[in-house]
Amino acid sequence: MQQEVSSSNIRKPVLVWDLPTRLFHWMLVALVAASFATAKSGGNAMRYHMWCGSAILALLLFRIVWGFIGSRPSRFTSFLAGPTTVVRYALTLFRRDSSHHRSHNPLGGWSVAAMLLALLLQAGTGLFSDDDIATAGPLASSVSGDVSYRLTSIHLCNQEVIIALVALHLAAVLFHLVYKRENLITPMITGIKQLPMEGSDAGFIKPAWWAALVAVASAVAVYCLVR
Repeated sequence: MQQEVSSSNIRKPVLVWDLPTRLFHWMLVALVAASFATAKSGGNAMRYHMWCGSAILALLLFRIVWGFIGSRPSRFTSFLAGPTTVVRYALTLFRRDSSHHRSHNPLGGWSVAAMLLALLLQAGTGLFSDDDIATAGPLASSVSGDVSYRLTSIHLCNQEVIIALVALHLAAVLFHLVYKRENLITPMITGIKQLPMEGSDAGFIKPAWWAALVAVASAVAVYCLVR
């Protein structure tokens, strides 16, 4: 259920985003940027492009698992709202006094889900891609040439989807910062959100060692897949 709080209440700092979620976010930003840069460079840089893809896949596996067993604000159930809630929020989008949310807002939650799915598709198809020049994904030889060709085409087309989603995400962050006077960047750095005094408990934060176990398991799974 989406949790909302009135912006008119007195606020206090509350830890919302745990360290694993923040590290995931910024590592994903860096790896996606590096992945695009190495893809555009081509040549020898494609080796690093594939490394970035494997690292992104491991991060995504971690985030999916953490979305079910992690700290409460990071769980999918805390920010993936139903259609009625999404429409209700969308109708108040341009109100500066609209409710603030402990986790992602209803539209932001689904944009996060879309981004994760698009990146998962990109990393997954990259495993089977083959540019017919010098670079082939680690699993390209395990499928037929026709299947590899189709997955490579999806991999190339999906880049545009990711670019569009990133642009939408940045526009939304800027919109909230400038128009709604809500800073979404700082909380993803510090983990702290300013929430109303009444009912400001953001829920439990899982111990870091839980995240470490999930991260190691995700990395090992991807390593076994691509080696």
